[in-house]
Amino acid sequence: MDALAARIKSWGKSLGFQAVGISDTHLDSAETHLLQWLADGHHGAMDYMAKHGAKRARPAELIPGTMRVISVRMNYYPEYAKDTDDVLQDGSRAFISRYALGRDYHKVLRNRLEKLAQQIRDEVECRCRVFTDSAPVLEVELAQKAQLGWRGKHTLLLSRKQGSWFFLGEIFIDLALPVDVPQEDHCGTCNACIDVCPTQAITAPYRLDARRCISYLTIELKDSIPVELRPLIGNRIYGCDDCQLTCPWNRFAQKTVEPDFAVRNGLDDVGLVELFAWDEALFQQRLAGSPIYRIGHEQWLRNIAVALGNAPKTEAVVVALQTRSQHLSPLVREHVEWALQRHSRG
Repeated sequence: MDALAARIKSWGKSLGFQAVGISDTHLDSAETHLLQWLADGHHGAMDYMAKHGAKRARPAELIPGTMRVISVRMNYYPEYAKDTDDVLQDGSRAFISRYALGRDYHKVLRNRLEKLAQQIRDEVECRCRVFTDSAPVLEVELAQKAQLGWRGKHTLLLSRKQGSWFFLGEIFIDLALPVDVPQEDHCGTCNACIDVCPTQAITAPYRLDARRCISYLTIELKDSIPVELRPLIGNRIYGCDDCQLTCPWNRFAQKTVEPDFAVRNGLDDVGLVELFAWDEALFQQRLAGSPIYRIGHEQWLRNIAVALGNAPKTEAVVVALQTRSQHLSPLVREHVEWALQRHSRG
C-alpha cells in the first residue's frame, strides 16, 4: 500500500495536480462545526447544504465502502490577467473572481481525476469515485487532513508554498491506503482577510456568514440582493477575491500552467457598460464553458446593475441602465431602478 500511495501521488502530479494527499474519513470535529453553522443559518439560501446535513462529513455514508479520500490541488490563477488592484479601483470596470476567467473548473478537474482513478483501477482492484465540488463533500477539511494545506481564517485552504489560488478535487476509494499527517495552521495572529472583507462576512476567525459574502450574493443567491449590502459590492459582478488578495501567503502563489484557465473574452479587464449590453444569446455564446454561464443572463444583469449603481456617474452609465429599465424580469428592473436612484441622488 505504501508503494501504491507513492505511485498515486506521482501519477497525480504527472496529470497536472500540484499536490496529492491521502486522508482517512473521520471528520467528527468538522461535523460539529458544520451542524452549528447550519443551525445558525449562515448557509443562507443554499438549501442543498442543509438538505444533506451531516452526510457531508461522513464520506462512507455518501459512498458506502469508502476508507480513504485522495485529495488534489490544481493552481488556477491565470498568468496574463489584468492587475486586480487596477480593476477594483476603476469603478467603471467589471471585477470577476480570478477562478472564473477561464474554462469551468468542474470539467477540467473531473477529467483529470477520472484519468487518475482509472490508473488506480488498472493497477489494483478497487472501487473509487471522483468529486469536484459537485457533491456534499467537506473538501477543505479532507485536504487539510491530507496535508495539502490548512483552513485559513477566511475558511479557504491555504498552503505555505501555493497560497490559496487553487481548486480542490477528491477521489473516494475503498482501499486502506496510508494516510498523510494533517497540516498545521500557520495563520498566527494575522487577521488581514477578516479586516479587508467589504461586507464583513468573516464574522470571526474560521467563521463565514455566507449571507453577507459577495461570492454568495452574486453567484448563489437567486433573489434580490439585500439593499444594505449593494453599495458594499462595488464593481464585483461575479465572486470576490479580497480575502485572498490580501493574504500574505499568496505572495508565494504560482500562476497556473493550464491553458484551460487562461483568460477568455477579455473578462479580466472589461467595462460594465459593455457587459450590460450583452443580450441573452451573446451571454450564452461568450460564456459557454465558463462557470459564469451557470448563473444565467437574468442574474448576470442583476449583478451588473448593482455595479453600475456603484460606478462613477457618467452619461454612458445612466443610458445603459435606462435601456434595461423596462426589462421583462422584475428582478432586473428592481436593481436597475435602485441603480438609477443612486445616480439621481448624485
